[in-house]
Amino acid sequence: MENKLLKYIDLASERLGGKVIYTTDDFFAEKENLIKEGRGIFIEDKYTDHGKWMDGWESRRKRTPGHDWAVLQLGAQGKIKGFDIDTNHFLGNHPPFASIEAINTSEDINWSKADELDWDEILVRSPLDPGSQHFFEVDSNEVYTHVRLHIYPDGGVARLRVYGEVVKDWSQIETNQTIDLALANNCGKALECNDMFFSAMDNLIAPSTGKNMGDGWETKRNRTPNNEDWVILRLGHLGHINKIIVDTKHFKGNYPDSCAIDYFKASDNKAMINKNTQWEPLLKNKKLSADQEHRFESNTIENHSAATHIRLKIYPDGGISRLRILGTLIK
Repeated sequence: MENKLLKYIDLASERLGGKVIYTTDDFFAEKENLIKEGRGIFIEDKYTDHGKWMDGWESRRKRTPGHDWAVLQLGAQGKIKGFDIDTNHFLGNHPPFASIEAINTSEDINWSKADELDWDEILVRSPLDPGSQHFFEVDSNEVYTHVRLHIYPDGGVARLRVYGEVVKDWSQIETNQTIDLALANNCGKALECNDMFFSAMDNLIAPSTGKNMGDGWETKRNRTPNNEDWVILRLGHLGHINKIIVDTKHFKGNYPDSCAIDYFKASDNKAMINKNTQWEPLLKNKKLSADQEHRFESNTIENHSAATHIRLKIYPDGGISRLRILGTLIK
């Protein structure tokens, strides 16, 4: 059965803008590894001046009272739905227990004094196994900006995923202000696609520039005549679209020949995904080139009143690095 936490975005992801901003100790392996992509790797003969190189966060063996902890700043504030505390490759050096606290703050804080803050404990002290993913669900509707991972008493954690929903204060955005309506940090979400064999649809709306060919949405080679691959995105807010950017950065021998985009205005995701949805054209079929940012201005975008969802169609298959749907809010 699919883990239901995986339908949420990782709010702490480095790609989303997350940061590991403080730790009590990362003697063996740097705290920044906690939010990197993947589950972490193991290189048998790799060592540093401090000891065995590990792809995670690892503190030294504690010889004094207390325990170690690390503070993470989320890439986007949001409601936390759960965690994955992954001890992959940490076998004789994993922490036997962990807990997590969260807080919402915009203050400039001396994180070495984090014990003085009013944290909410959202994951009680829980047992961890070596070399394993540990999924924990959270029942909370609070909005948080930071989390603190406690390990007891010391040891190594490969990755920490903070699954949740981005929350944005739309009252701070003027109706004449152009924003990326599909951006993950603006509550955009990739909902469904027909194929993501090589790389995930969520990459399309990450805030960063694609770093390589694996950091995009790529479908497998399709030999069916006139094939159409597609992905559906939920916009973060009802809006009017006035500019579209389709970026094939890094895709050179495997970019789509062309693309088109449809739009829909729906009250919820279920109404949109229904197979009877009447999509309307937003951008008619346009030729694409390799490793290039394609900009489509308002004069090439079809007339429309408002959109909540868009469907990117590529022909016949291939890879797109990023998709930007720029527009203004309709409140």
